[in-house]
Amino acid sequence: ISDTQRWYDETLDAVKHINQTPGVDFVIHCGDISDFGVTKEFELQRDILAKLTVPYVVLLGNHDCLGTGADTYRWIFGDPNFSFNAGDTHFVCINTNAFEYDYSTAVPDFGFLRADRDSLPSGIRRTVVAMHAQPTSEQFNNNVSSVFEWEINKYPGLAFCLCGHGHRTQVNDLFGDGVLYYECGAAKKREYVLFTLHAEGDYSYEVVCY
Repeated sequence: ISDTQRWYDETLDAVKHINQTPGVDFVIHCGDISDFGVTKEFELQRDILAKLTVPYVVLLGNHDCLGTGADTYRWIFGDPNFSFNAGDTHFVCINTNAFEYDYSTAVPDFGFLRADRDSLPSGIRRTVVAMHAQPTSEQFNNNVSSVFEWEINKYPGLAFCLCGHGHRTQVNDLFGDGVLYYECGAAKKREYVLFTLHAEGDYSYEVVCY
C-alpha cells in the first residue's frame, strides 16, 4: 500500500480487506502516511495500521518530511533506512526523497546499502527493494540514478522494486535491465498490490480493489 495521507476511511477499508485476505504475511507501506508532516496525521494513520492482524512497515514519503515530519517519523517508526528478512528474501527499505533534503544529506544512502549487503545472513537468495519515490521522479536525485541501479543490482537475486508517490498503479522497467518497479496507487484509488513469492524463486502479483 502507499500514499494513504488524507484518506483515512479508505485506509481503514484497506486494512479491513487485507485482514480478510488469506495468506498475507506482512504489509509494506511505501510512504506518504501524512499529508503535511503533522504529528496528529502520523498518529491517526498509525492507529489505523495498528488494526492490521499482520506485521507492517512504513517507509518515509516526501510529504512525511514536511515541517518536523521527518522527526515525527523517526519517533514513531525509526530510521528511514532499514531492512528485514522474510524466509530467504531480503527486503531493503530506503529513503529516496532527496529533494526534501535539498541534497544536503546522502539520499539515497549508498553507505547504508553497502553496509546492509555486507551484513546479509547466509541463505538469502532473493532481494526486494522498496522506496517512496522511484528513479526518474522529481524527488529522486537523478544525478546518481545509474549508481543506484548499480548498487541495488549487487544484492543477491534482485527480484523487483516497490514504490509509491505517483498515486497510480503502474509497472516500469526504468533502466531496461529487467528489474521492474511496481508503483502502488494512492489509497484514494481503493486498491493495493498483492505479491506472492514462490519457492521456486519467481513471483506473481495482482492489483486488489476493495
